[in-house]
Amino acid sequence: MTTTSHPAPDVFSPGKIGPLTLRNRTIKAATYEGLSHRGKVTRDLVDFHVRHAAGGVGMTTVAYCAVSPEGRTDRHQVLWTPEALPGLRKLTDSVHDQGAAASAQIGHAGPVANPKANGAAALAPSRQFQKTTLSFAREATPEDLRRVVRDHARAARMAIEAGFDAVEVHLGHNYLASSFLSPKLNRRTDSHGGALENRARLAREVMTAVRDAVGDRIAILAKLNMDDGVPGGFWLDEAIAVARWLEADGSVDALEMTAGSSLSNPMYLFKGDAPLAAFAEVMPQPVKLGVKLFGRAVLREYPYQDGYLLEDARQIRAAVRLPMVLLGGITNRAIMDRGMAEGFEFVAMARALLREPDLINRIRADAGVRSLCNHNNRCMPTNFTGARCVLVDRSSPRSATWGTETGYVG
Repeated sequence: MTTTSHPAPDVFSPGKIGPLTLRNRTIKAATYEGLSHRGKVTRDLVDFHVRHAAGGVGMTTVAYCAVSPEGRTDRHQVLWTPEALPGLRKLTDSVHDQGAAASAQIGHAGPVANPKANGAAALAPSRQFQKTTLSFAREATPEDLRRVVRDHARAARMAIEAGFDAVEVHLGHNYLASSFLSPKLNRRTDSHGGALENRARLAREVMTAVRDAVGDRIAILAKLNMDDGVPGGFWLDEAIAVARWLEADGSVDALEMTAGSSLSNPMYLFKGDAPLAAFAEVMPQPVKLGVKLFGRAVLREYPYQDGYLLEDARQIRAAVRLPMVLLGGITNRAIMDRGMAEGFEFVAMARALLREPDLINRIRADAGVRSLCNHNNRCMPTNFTGARCVLVDRSSPRSATWGTETGYVG
Protein backbone atom coordinates (compact mmCIF):
# COMPACT_ATOMS: atom_id res chain seq x y z
CA MET A 1 0.00 0.00 0.00
CA THR A 2 1.35 3.40 -0.98
CA THR A 3 1.88 5.96 1.77
CA THR A 4 2.71 9.65 1.66
CA SER A 5 4.48 9.83 5.01
CA HIS A 6 7.72 10.79 3.29
CA PRO A 7 8.08 14.35 2.00
CA ALA A 8 6.41 14.97 -1.35
CA PRO A 9 8.96 15.42 -4.15
CA ASP A 10 9.40 18.76 -5.86
CA VAL A 11 7.81 18.52 -9.32
CA PHE A 12 10.97 20.11 -10.73
CA SER A 13 13.30 17.55 -9.15
CA PRO A 14 14.59 14.56 -11.16
CA GLY A 15 12.35 11.49 -11.21
CA LYS A 16 12.88 7.83 -12.15
CA ILE A 17 10.70 5.61 -14.33
CA GLY A 18 12.34 2.21 -14.46
CA PRO A 19 15.85 2.70 -15.90
CA LEU A 20 15.09 6.28 -16.97
CA THR A 21 15.76 9.43 -14.96
CA LEU A 22 13.92 12.55 -16.11
CA ARG A 23 15.25 16.04 -15.44
CA ASN A 24 11.90 16.91 -13.85
CA ARG A 25 8.54 15.28 -13.24
CA THR A 26 6.52 16.89 -16.03
CA ILE A 27 5.52 14.99 -19.17
CA LYS A 28 4.04 16.26 -22.42
CA ALA A 29 1.10 13.87 -22.74
CA ALA A 30 0.36 12.10 -26.00
CA THR A 31 -1.81 14.17 -28.33
CA TYR A 32 -1.94 13.08 -31.96
CA GLU A 33 0.01 15.77 -33.75
CA GLY A 34 -1.33 15.32 -37.30
CA LEU A 35 2.11 16.20 -38.63
CA SER A 36 3.54 12.87 -39.79
CA HIS A 37 3.01 11.93 -43.44
CA ARG A 38 2.41 8.49 -44.90
CA GLY A 39 3.73 6.87 -41.75
CA LYS A 40 6.99 8.82 -41.67
CA VAL A 41 8.44 11.69 -39.66
CA THR A 42 8.39 15.22 -41.05
CA ARG A 43 10.37 18.28 -40.08
CA ASP A 44 7.09 19.69 -38.75
CA LEU A 45 6.71 16.77 -36.33
CA VAL A 46 10.29 17.19 -35.11
CA ASP A 47 9.75 20.92 -34.60
CA PHE A 48 6.57 20.24 -32.62
CA HIS A 49 8.38 18.09 -30.07
CA VAL A 50 11.46 20.28 -29.97
CA ARG A 51 9.24 23.19 -28.94
CA HIS A 52 7.92 21.22 -25.97
CA ALA A 53 11.36 19.91 -25.04
CA ALA A 54 12.80 23.43 -25.17
CA GLY A 55 9.80 24.58 -23.14
CA GLY A 56 11.00 22.59 -20.16
CA VAL A 57 9.17 19.27 -19.95
CA GLY A 58 11.06 16.29 -18.58
CA MET A 59 9.74 14.07 -21.39
CA THR A 60 7.65 14.55 -24.51
CA THR A 61 5.42 11.77 -25.89
CA VAL A 62 5.14 11.09 -29.63
CA ALA A 63 1.61 10.03 -30.48
CA TYR A 64 0.22 7.93 -31.90
CA CYS A 65 2.62 5.30 -33.30
CA ALA A 66 0.61 2.36 -34.63
CA VAL A 67 2.00 -1.14 -34.25
CA SER A 68 -0.05 -2.62 -37.13
CA PRO A 69 -1.22 -1.22 -40.49
CA GLU A 70 -4.91 -1.78 -39.68
CA GLY A 71 -4.45 -0.21 -36.24
CA ARG A 72 -4.22 3.42 -37.43
CA THR A 73 -6.83 6.10 -36.85
CA ASP A 74 -5.33 8.22 -39.63
CA ARG A 75 -3.53 7.12 -42.78
CA HIS A 76 -0.60 9.44 -42.07
CA GLN A 77 0.14 8.16 -38.56
CA VAL A 78 3.63 6.90 -37.80
CA LEU A 79 3.80 3.19 -38.47
CA TRP A 80 6.66 1.07 -37.15
CA THR A 81 8.48 0.28 -40.39
CA PRO A 82 12.20 0.37 -41.26
CA GLU A 83 11.47 3.41 -43.47
CA ALA A 84 10.25 5.37 -40.43
CA LEU A 85 13.31 4.71 -38.26
CA PRO A 86 15.70 7.38 -39.63
CA GLY A 87 13.12 10.11 -39.08
CA LEU A 88 12.28 8.85 -35.61
CA ARG A 89 16.00 8.84 -34.76
CA LYS A 90 16.25 12.45 -35.94
CA LEU A 91 13.29 13.33 -33.73
CA THR A 92 14.71 11.70 -30.59
CA ASP A 93 18.16 13.21 -31.20
CA SER A 94 16.59 16.65 -31.53
CA VAL A 95 14.60 16.23 -28.31
CA HIS A 96 17.70 15.00 -26.49
CA ASP A 97 19.59 18.06 -27.67
CA GLN A 98 17.12 20.12 -25.61
CA GLY A 99 17.76 18.04 -22.48
CA ALA A 100 14.43 16.20 -22.49
CA ALA A 101 13.58 12.52 -22.88
CA ALA A 102 11.38 11.11 -25.66
CA SER A 103 8.61 8.53 -25.28
CA ALA A 104 6.75 6.74 -28.07
CA GLN A 105 3.10 5.95 -27.53
CA ILE A 106 2.53 2.55 -29.14
CA GLY A 107 -0.72 0.72 -29.64
CA HIS A 108 -3.44 -0.65 -31.88
CA ALA A 109 -6.57 1.45 -32.39
CA GLY A 110 -8.83 -1.58 -32.72
CA PRO A 111 -12.45 -0.46 -33.31
CA VAL A 112 -11.33 3.21 -33.29
CA ALA A 113 -9.22 2.63 -36.44
CA ASN A 114 -10.14 4.11 -39.81
CA PRO A 115 -10.87 1.15 -42.14
CA LYS A 116 -11.27 3.25 -45.28
CA ALA A 117 -7.91 4.95 -44.85
CA ASN A 118 -6.19 1.71 -43.83
CA GLY A 119 -7.70 -0.43 -46.58
CA ALA A 120 -8.60 -3.08 -44.00
CA ALA A 121 -11.46 -3.71 -41.61
CA ALA A 122 -10.99 -2.51 -38.05
CA LEU A 123 -10.52 -5.14 -35.35
CA ALA A 124 -12.72 -5.45 -32.27
CA PRO A 125 -13.37 -8.05 -29.59
CA SER A 126 -16.80 -8.65 -31.17
CA ARG A 127 -18.32 -7.57 -34.48
CA GLN A 128 -19.81 -4.11 -34.10
CA PHE A 129 -20.93 -1.09 -36.07
CA GLN A 130 -18.67 1.97 -35.80
CA LYS A 131 -20.67 5.19 -35.74
CA THR A 132 -17.47 7.18 -36.20
CA THR A 133 -16.64 5.56 -39.56
CA LEU A 134 -20.07 4.19 -40.54
CA SER A 135 -18.66 0.69 -40.98
CA PHE A 136 -18.45 -2.64 -39.20
CA ALA A 137 -15.40 -3.73 -37.22
CA ARG A 138 -14.77 -7.44 -37.48
CA GLU A 139 -14.19 -9.79 -34.57
CA ALA A 140 -10.48 -10.36 -34.03
CA THR A 141 -9.43 -13.99 -34.41
CA PRO A 142 -6.98 -15.69 -32.03
CA GLU A 143 -4.33 -15.39 -34.75
CA ASP A 144 -5.08 -11.66 -35.08
CA LEU A 145 -4.47 -11.26 -31.37
CA ARG A 146 -1.22 -13.23 -31.43
CA ARG A 147 -0.01 -11.07 -34.31
CA VAL A 148 -0.97 -7.82 -32.56
CA VAL A 149 0.90 -8.93 -29.44
CA ARG A 150 3.98 -9.66 -31.59
CA ASP A 151 3.56 -6.29 -33.31
CA HIS A 152 3.73 -4.51 -29.94
CA ALA A 153 6.95 -6.32 -29.08
CA ARG A 154 8.44 -5.46 -32.47
CA ALA A 155 7.46 -1.80 -32.08
CA ALA A 156 9.11 -1.62 -28.66
CA ARG A 157 12.35 -3.06 -30.04
CA MET A 158 12.27 -0.56 -32.91
CA ALA A 159 11.69 2.25 -30.41
CA ILE A 160 15.05 1.39 -28.88
CA GLU A 161 16.65 1.49 -32.33
CA ALA A 162 15.08 4.91 -32.87
CA GLY A 163 16.58 6.27 -29.66
CA PHE A 164 13.44 6.52 -27.55
CA ASP A 165 13.88 6.53 -23.78
CA ALA A 166 10.43 5.07 -23.08
CA VAL A 167 7.35 3.55 -24.63
CA GLU A 168 3.82 4.26 -23.48
CA VAL A 169 1.51 1.37 -24.33
CA HIS A 170 -2.05 2.52 -25.09
CA LEU A 171 -4.55 0.54 -23.01
CA GLY A 172 -7.25 3.21 -22.96
CA HIS A 173 -10.03 5.03 -24.84
CA ASN A 174 -11.56 1.80 -26.24
CA TYR A 175 -8.61 1.23 -28.53
CA LEU A 176 -8.04 -2.49 -29.04
CA ALA A 177 -6.78 -3.55 -25.60
CA SER A 178 -9.27 -1.21 -23.93
CA SER A 179 -12.16 -2.53 -26.00
CA PHE A 180 -11.33 -6.03 -24.79
CA LEU A 181 -11.48 -4.76 -21.20
CA SER A 182 -14.97 -3.36 -21.75
CA PRO A 183 -17.85 -5.71 -20.82
CA LYS A 184 -20.05 -3.62 -23.12
CA LEU A 185 -17.86 -4.12 -26.21
CA ASN A 186 -16.44 -7.56 -25.46
CA ARG A 187 -19.08 -10.23 -25.96
CA ARG A 188 -16.65 -13.09 -26.60
CA THR A 189 -17.06 -16.51 -25.03
CA ASP A 190 -13.46 -17.69 -25.52
CA SER A 191 -10.37 -17.14 -23.35
CA HIS A 192 -10.44 -13.40 -24.06
CA GLY A 193 -14.05 -12.76 -23.03
CA GLY A 194 -16.38 -13.02 -20.08
CA ALA A 195 -14.76 -12.63 -16.66
CA LEU A 196 -12.42 -9.70 -16.06
CA GLU A 197 -9.41 -12.00 -15.94
CA ASN A 198 -10.20 -13.06 -19.51
CA ARG A 199 -11.03 -9.54 -20.74
CA ALA A 200 -7.71 -8.33 -19.31
CA ARG A 201 -5.76 -11.11 -20.98
CA LEU A 202 -4.88 -9.14 -24.14
CA ALA A 203 -3.66 -6.11 -22.18
CA ARG A 204 -1.47 -8.32 -19.99
CA GLU A 205 -0.17 -10.31 -22.98
CA VAL A 206 0.77 -7.08 -24.75
CA MET A 207 2.55 -5.64 -21.72
CA THR A 208 4.42 -8.88 -21.01
CA ALA A 209 5.51 -9.12 -24.65
CA VAL A 210 6.83 -5.55 -24.53
CA ARG A 211 8.73 -6.26 -21.31
CA ASP A 212 10.19 -9.46 -22.74
CA ALA A 213 11.24 -7.57 -25.87
CA VAL A 214 13.04 -4.67 -24.20
CA GLY A 215 13.87 -5.81 -20.67
CA ASP A 216 15.05 -2.81 -18.71
CA ARG A 217 16.71 -1.01 -21.62
CA ILE A 218 13.94 1.61 -21.75
CA ALA A 219 11.10 2.64 -19.48
CA ILE A 220 7.64 1.10 -20.01
CA LEU A 221 4.50 3.07 -19.19
CA ALA A 222 0.90 1.95 -19.59
CA LYS A 223 -1.98 4.35 -20.28
CA LEU A 224 -4.97 2.62 -18.69
CA ASN A 225 -8.62 3.63 -18.56
CA MET A 226 -10.27 4.03 -15.17
CA ASP A 227 -13.74 4.63 -16.58
CA ASP A 228 -15.03 4.43 -20.16
CA GLY A 229 -17.73 6.99 -19.37
CA VAL A 230 -20.28 4.65 -20.95
CA PRO A 231 -23.02 2.67 -19.15
CA GLY A 232 -21.95 -0.95 -18.92
CA GLY A 233 -18.35 -0.15 -19.81
CA PHE A 234 -15.07 -0.67 -17.99
CA TRP A 235 -15.07 1.08 -14.64
CA LEU A 236 -12.88 1.94 -11.67
CA ASP A 237 -13.39 -1.23 -9.63
CA GLU A 238 -12.10 -3.33 -12.53
CA ALA A 239 -9.31 -0.82 -13.30
CA ILE A 240 -7.96 -1.31 -9.77
CA ALA A 241 -7.77 -5.05 -10.33
CA VAL A 242 -6.07 -4.69 -13.72
CA ALA A 243 -3.53 -2.22 -12.30
CA ARG A 244 -2.67 -4.71 -9.57
CA TRP A 245 -2.27 -7.50 -12.12
CA LEU A 246 0.04 -5.40 -14.28
CA GLU A 247 2.14 -4.60 -11.23
CA ALA A 248 2.30 -8.27 -10.23
CA ASP A 249 3.32 -9.21 -13.79
CA GLY A 250 6.33 -6.89 -13.55
CA SER A 251 5.59 -5.62 -17.05
CA VAL A 252 5.13 -1.91 -16.24
CA ASP A 253 7.39 0.79 -14.79
CA ALA A 254 4.68 3.44 -14.38
CA LEU A 255 0.94 3.89 -14.85
CA GLU A 256 -0.87 6.85 -16.40
CA MET A 257 -4.58 6.69 -15.68
CA THR A 258 -7.06 8.07 -18.20
CA ALA A 259 -10.78 7.89 -19.03
CA GLY A 260 -13.31 8.07 -21.84
CA SER A 261 -14.17 6.26 -25.04
CA SER A 262 -13.08 7.52 -28.45
CA LEU A 263 -16.00 5.50 -29.82
CA SER A 264 -18.82 6.63 -27.59
CA ASN A 265 -17.81 9.43 -25.21
CA PRO A 266 -14.53 11.19 -26.07
CA MET A 267 -15.31 14.36 -24.10
CA TYR A 268 -15.39 12.35 -20.87
CA LEU A 269 -11.59 12.61 -20.84
CA PHE A 270 -11.26 16.25 -21.78
CA LYS A 271 -14.00 18.10 -19.87
CA GLY A 272 -14.94 21.65 -20.89
CA ASP A 273 -16.67 22.72 -24.09
CA ALA A 274 -17.69 20.30 -26.85
CA PRO A 275 -16.81 22.05 -30.17
CA LEU A 276 -19.44 20.37 -32.33
CA ALA A 277 -19.27 22.81 -35.24
CA ALA A 278 -15.46 22.61 -35.37
CA PHE A 279 -15.60 18.81 -35.50
CA ALA A 280 -18.21 18.82 -38.25
CA GLU A 281 -16.13 21.23 -40.30
CA VAL A 282 -13.20 18.81 -40.66
CA MET A 283 -15.24 15.63 -41.24
CA PRO A 284 -15.96 14.14 -44.68
CA GLN A 285 -19.51 13.47 -45.77
CA PRO A 286 -21.66 11.68 -44.68
CA VAL A 287 -19.96 11.80 -41.26
CA LYS A 288 -20.15 15.61 -41.35
CA LEU A 289 -23.95 15.48 -41.61
CA GLY A 290 -24.13 12.87 -38.86
CA VAL A 291 -22.08 15.04 -36.54
CA LYS A 292 -24.35 18.01 -37.19
CA LEU A 293 -27.52 15.98 -36.62
CA PHE A 294 -26.52 13.59 -33.84
CA GLY A 295 -23.13 14.80 -32.59
CA ARG A 296 -24.49 16.15 -29.31
CA ALA A 297 -25.34 12.59 -28.27
CA VAL A 298 -21.64 11.63 -28.51
CA LEU A 299 -19.88 14.94 -27.85
CA ARG A 300 -21.29 15.64 -24.40
CA GLU A 301 -20.06 18.48 -22.21
CA TYR A 302 -18.63 18.02 -18.72
CA PRO A 303 -17.60 20.80 -16.34
CA TYR A 304 -13.88 21.43 -16.12
CA GLN A 305 -11.89 21.70 -12.91
CA ASP A 306 -8.16 21.44 -12.25
CA GLY A 307 -7.05 17.87 -11.53
CA TYR A 308 -10.38 16.42 -12.63
CA LEU A 309 -9.09 12.81 -12.79
CA LEU A 310 -7.47 12.97 -9.35
CA GLU A 311 -10.43 11.65 -7.37
CA ASP A 312 -10.48 8.37 -9.30
CA ALA A 313 -6.73 8.14 -9.83
CA ARG A 314 -6.02 8.35 -6.11
CA GLN A 315 -7.91 5.06 -5.70
CA ILE A 316 -5.47 3.40 -8.09
CA ARG A 317 -2.64 5.18 -6.24
CA ALA A 318 -3.75 3.54 -2.98
CA ALA A 319 -3.80 0.08 -4.58
CA VAL A 320 -0.34 -0.16 -6.18
CA ARG A 321 3.26 0.75 -5.43
CA LEU A 322 4.14 1.55 -9.05
CA PRO A 323 5.12 5.11 -9.93
CA MET A 324 2.09 6.95 -11.29
CA VAL A 325 1.55 9.84 -13.68
CA LEU A 326 -1.34 12.19 -12.87
CA LEU A 327 -3.21 13.32 -15.99
CA GLY A 328 -6.19 15.64 -16.41
CA GLY A 329 -6.37 19.35 -15.74
CA ILE A 330 -2.71 19.95 -14.85
CA THR A 331 -2.38 23.67 -15.56
CA ASN A 332 -0.49 25.30 -12.67
CA ARG A 333 1.99 24.76 -9.85
CA ALA A 334 -0.72 24.33 -7.21
CA ILE A 335 -2.29 21.26 -8.85
CA MET A 336 1.17 19.86 -9.60
CA ASP A 337 2.09 20.15 -5.93
CA ARG A 338 -1.19 18.59 -4.89
CA GLY A 339 -0.50 15.59 -7.12
CA MET A 340 2.97 15.20 -5.63
CA ALA A 341 1.53 15.47 -2.10
CA GLU A 342 -0.98 12.71 -2.84
CA GLY A 343 1.70 10.26 -3.90
CA PHE A 344 1.93 10.77 -7.67
CA GLU A 345 5.49 10.87 -8.97
CA PHE A 346 4.81 12.65 -12.29
CA VAL A 347 2.24 14.92 -13.96
CA ALA A 348 1.23 14.93 -17.62
CA MET A 349 -0.07 17.94 -19.57
CA ALA A 350 -1.59 18.22 -23.03
CA ARG A 351 -3.92 21.12 -23.92
CA ALA A 352 -2.12 23.60 -21.67
CA LEU A 353 1.12 22.93 -23.56
CA LEU A 354 -0.55 23.23 -26.94
CA ARG A 355 -1.50 26.76 -25.89
CA GLU A 356 1.92 27.53 -24.34
CA PRO A 357 4.78 25.11 -25.15
CA ASP A 358 7.06 27.06 -22.77
CA LEU A 359 4.63 26.87 -19.83
CA ILE A 360 6.86 24.57 -17.76
CA ASN A 361 9.81 26.96 -17.93
CA ARG A 362 7.55 29.84 -16.96
CA ILE A 363 5.99 27.99 -14.00
CA ARG A 364 9.43 27.00 -12.82
CA ALA A 365 10.49 30.66 -12.88
CA ASP A 366 7.26 31.92 -11.26
CA ALA A 367 5.03 29.57 -9.21
CA GLY A 368 2.11 31.95 -9.69
CA VAL A 369 1.92 31.45 -13.47
CA ARG A 370 -1.30 29.80 -14.66
CA SER A 371 -2.10 28.34 -18.04
CA LEU A 372 -3.97 30.51 -20.53
CA CYS A 373 -5.89 27.45 -21.80
CA ASN A 374 -9.64 28.11 -21.45
CA HIS A 375 -10.69 24.49 -22.24
CA ASN A 376 -12.81 25.37 -25.25
CA ASN A 377 -11.41 22.15 -26.80
CA ARG A 378 -11.28 23.62 -30.28
CA CYS A 379 -7.77 22.14 -30.42
CA MET A 380 -9.26 18.65 -30.65
CA PRO A 381 -10.43 18.78 -34.30
CA THR A 382 -7.03 20.19 -35.34
CA ASN A 383 -5.60 16.66 -34.99
CA PHE A 384 -6.64 16.25 -38.62
CA THR A 385 -4.68 19.24 -39.89
CA GLY A 386 -1.89 19.76 -37.35
CA ALA A 387 -2.48 19.95 -33.60
CA ARG A 388 -2.57 23.49 -32.25
CA CYS A 389 -4.41 25.96 -30.06
CA VAL A 390 -6.62 27.87 -32.50
CA LEU A 391 -6.52 30.93 -30.25
CA VAL A 392 -2.79 31.16 -31.04
CA ASP A 393 -2.48 29.59 -34.50
CA ARG A 394 -5.55 29.71 -36.72
CA SER A 395 -3.69 28.14 -39.64
CA SER A 396 -2.14 24.70 -39.71
CA PRO A 397 1.42 24.33 -38.40
CA ARG A 398 2.11 22.14 -41.43
CA SER A 399 4.77 23.93 -43.43
CA ALA A 400 4.97 24.21 -47.21
CA THR A 401 7.22 21.11 -47.25
CA TRP A 402 4.66 18.86 -45.50
CA GLY A 403 3.65 16.08 -47.85
CA THR A 404 6.69 16.51 -50.09
CA GLU A 405 9.94 14.56 -50.24
CA THR A 406 11.87 17.52 -48.84
CA GLY A 407 9.52 17.55 -45.81
CA TYR A 408 10.76 14.20 -44.49
CA VAL A 409 13.70 13.98 -42.08
CA GLY A 410 16.24 11.29 -41.48
